[in-house]
Amino acid sequence: MSGPQCCANPPTLSPNSGVGSVIEFGGLKSYVSGPSDSKLAVLLASDVFGYEAPELRKIADKIAAAGYYVVVPDFFNGDPLDPDNVEKLLPVWLSLHEPAKAYEEAKLVIDALKSKGITAIGAAGFCYGAKVVVELAKSSDLIQAGVLLHPSFVTLDDVKEVKAPLAILGAEMDQYTPPELVKQFEEILSSNSEVESFVKIFPGVAHGWTVRYDLDDEMAVKSAEEAQQDTLDWIMKFVK
Repeated sequence: MSGPQCCANPPTLSPNSGVGSVIEFGGLKSYVSGPSDSKLAVLLASDVFGYEAPELRKIADKIAAAGYYVVVPDFFNGDPLDPDNVEKLLPVWLSLHEPAKAYEEAKLVIDALKSKGITAIGAAGFCYGAKVVVELAKSSDLIQAGVLLHPSFVTLDDVKEVKAPLAILGAEMDQYTPPELVKQFEEILSSNSEVESFVKIFPGVAHGWTVRYDLDDEMAVKSAEEAQQDTLDWIMKFVK
């Protein structure tokens, strides 16, 4: 994962964005939104810019409005990728924040959700976060459904191991997970009769389009909102 596309249109991070609050949850600082007494939860795994991205928190709030307790952990411990020097910093940053580490931390967040009485959990991951979610989806005991949005690092072997219902939303213009690879994911999932799946490629958009887009671009907003609704629909189908 190198080059500028992964990090195009970086968000202006805002620690106070969203209608939820920031608390410690499962050992991590996390943005939480939604009814704390809900029995249903959703974990959102951010892209490399972290949990303070306003558009990501808007998605959390939208899912929370449907009745879910939503947790967006800070898997980067206050050290999201600095967008000002991506080419130089990304390899070093990734060595300090490997998705495998975030996956282990995500399991602790899920344990904390279950300990507070949550009975069903969904997860959605954006770019980097999609790798975390596909790892969770390899166990039917961790999450009831997963969504990968413009994933990075996800391999064919990963998808072959999926056991939870999985949706994959890809971009037509994506150098990390191009449509050809998304179609291979789809072939693997459709051949697995034990796992429900949904795969969609969005035309005219690039990697990161669901959380990093120009609010003044009507088509960009429409595509992002469509993907966000698909995410919510998939979660509502299985996390109930």
